[in-house]
Parts: sequence; C-alpha cells; structure tokens
Amino acid sequence: MKRQTLTEAVNRLYENCAANIVTAEDAISPDLAGLRLYDRPVIGIGSADDALFIDFQKPGIIGPWFMKPEQWLGSAKTVIAMFFPFSQQVRESNRCMTDGPSAPWLHGRIEGQIFLRTFIASLKDWMESQGIQACAPMIDERFSDAQGRPAYQEFGCTEPLVYSSNWSERHVAYLCGLGTFGLSKGLITEKGMAGRFTSLIISESMECDPRPYSGVYDNCIRCGACVSRCPAGAISLEHGKNHELCQKYVAQTSKKHTPRYGCGLCQTAVPCECQNPAKCSR
Repeated sequence: MKRQTLTEAVNRLYENCAANIVTAEDAISPDLAGLRLYDRPVIGIGSADDALFIDFQKPGIIGPWFMKPEQWLGSAKTVIAMFFPFSQQVRESNRCMTDGPSAPWLHGRIEGQIFLRTFIASLKDWMESQGIQACAPMIDERFSDAQGRPAYQEFGCTEPLVYSSNWSERHVAYLCGLGTFGLSKGLITEKGMAGRFTSLIISESMECDPRPYSGVYDNCIRCGACVSRCPAGAISLEHGKNHELCQKYVAQTSKKHTPRYGCGLCQTAVPCECQNPAKCSR
C-alpha cells in the first residue's frame, strides 16, 4: 500500500466520523454543542519487526508485559501510529485553567476517547475490506490498561501500582517517528503534545518513516513550563513525572465532573502545546 492511499483513507474516515463533534445531547453546556474535538491526524509508519519493540519489553521502559506486534497479529508487517491534535477551541479553553480542566477539555478526554475508538475501528474495517489483515490494540479484548492498579504478577512484577499497559500508543508513536517524550511523559510531535494517539497493526508492508531524532527527549527543551502548570505538583525538572501523584489528582477531578475526568494543564499554555519547541529554538 502506498502512503498516499493510506493518508486519503485516514482523512476520509476522519472527515466522516460524526463522533468528532460534540452533540447537543452530550454537551456539558449548550454553547459546546457542535464542538470539534480533533484536527486532522499526523501519521507515522514503522516496521513491525523494529528492534525497539524488544527494548520496550525491558523493565524501566515499559515491561515484559508489552506485547509485540506479532503477538497481536501473527502476520504483522507494519505499524501505523496517528496523533490527533486537539482543536484550537479545546486547547485554548484549557490554557487559562489553573486548578482543573475546562469543559471542552473534558469532552476531549471522554468523548475524544470514544472518537478514537470509533475511528480506529473504521480504519481497521477499511483495511480488511482491502484484503489486509489488521489489529487495533486499543479496541482489542486483550488490551490491558493498567493505570495505577496492581497488575502483571505473571511477569514477576512486584510494583504495588503499575502505570503502563501492554500496548503503549506513545511509545509506538515514538518508534514510528512522530516525536519524543517531554518531562510530563507526553509525546511532543511536530504538532505539539496536546492531543491523543491511536495505532493499527497491519499485514501489508509499507515504507517506514525515519525517526528524525536520536534521543528519547530530543524535542523537550526542559523549560519547566509544565512543572509550574501541574496543579498536583507531579512534575519536576529533576525527576520528571510522578505518575501516582498525577493519577490521584485526576481521580479527584472525577468527583467534581462525574462522569467525566481529566486535567491536561501540562499540555496547554506550554511551548510544546501545538509545536515542536526544539525545532523552533534552533
């Protein structure tokens, strides 16, 4: 498959996915009806047998519970990662917040996740209609999202709480050339880090994208803006992100905004919100 064919299919599915627009029924307030959650995605392509997938299974990176592409799809040849930047309205609304997420950001976190699942299911169906086998870990029944709960004892994990899953969208996006990590552990792409990722594993070989970086944090300028933005005090220049403090704070937002939750302050009103600050500073 040519990249142009993939890009056209992704953009067509994006434009036709109604889940990207907040309905009047779901809107937190009437003025948010019609809110567009995401802009068009940025696409990265990687090889299913890239050696980095083995590295991801090492303790301290993700862990031995990380499933390689061939474990999800026996015929895996290519991995497609996509970054959906939040729309300007979603991002701007969160910039002025200091003690919790804005209403549009809450929609981006919850309805935005519904969109991602709907979109990737549609892309998987389209691939299969082209005679290509496909697997989307995000919506696969084998996916395990261990965010702050005991898990993976079968791998000898002794940590009381685990904050990684058996398929990391951010790490896969890094492998596919979309960007590098920041202090807040978000991935800084050419469109910044305010957005969400999804991915698809397919049985078709495609030309892979180069990784225009060599270090895990190359796109982070260590300006400390996310440190001061974090209402939980969970980010520091010395130690990066404390996942436990972050998750405790996010859990508190669910009490205030049930059934929604979120934060995202470290992704907005920072130099890496919607661009690669390392490139801009050169």
